[in-house]
Amino acid sequence: MITTVAVGTDGSATAAAALEMAADLARRFDAQLVLLSAFDSSKASRKPTDPEGEWSYNPASRMQEILDRAREDLARDGLDVSTRIDDGEPAEVLVRLAEECEADVLVVGNKGMKRRVLGSVPNTVTHRAGCSVMVVKTT
Repeated sequence: MITTVAVGTDGSATAAAALEMAADLARRFDAQLVLLSAFDSSKASRKPTDPEGEWSYNPASRMQEILDRAREDLARDGLDVSTRIDDGEPAEVLVRLAEECEADVLVVGNKGMKRRVLGSVPNTVTHRAGCSVMVVKTT
């Protein structure tokens, strides 16, 4: 039985497709949907001089805004949605956050999987997650 569906999202087109699939799973199983995201503070650019550039300087704020918007949209559709975000390498953070929320399935997009070998994030997630993983083909 699926009671919790987690999905990795970063606002990209690939993540949007994964989010759509995860929302569909949550609806079908009447499960909680948990939106997961990671930011890497070590890769933040130098502080911008204009207010519009603040997002690029503060990756945590940018990711939180993306998660909040998605959560609001999905909650309006009647889904039970929560969010989790943390600093670190994306694949490792997704695996850890999925474990913390006791996800039954973790949904990720396949961005970076054009080569014969899986891209680094989906590859790491599929090998290290403690739950089932669904990789959504988007490319």
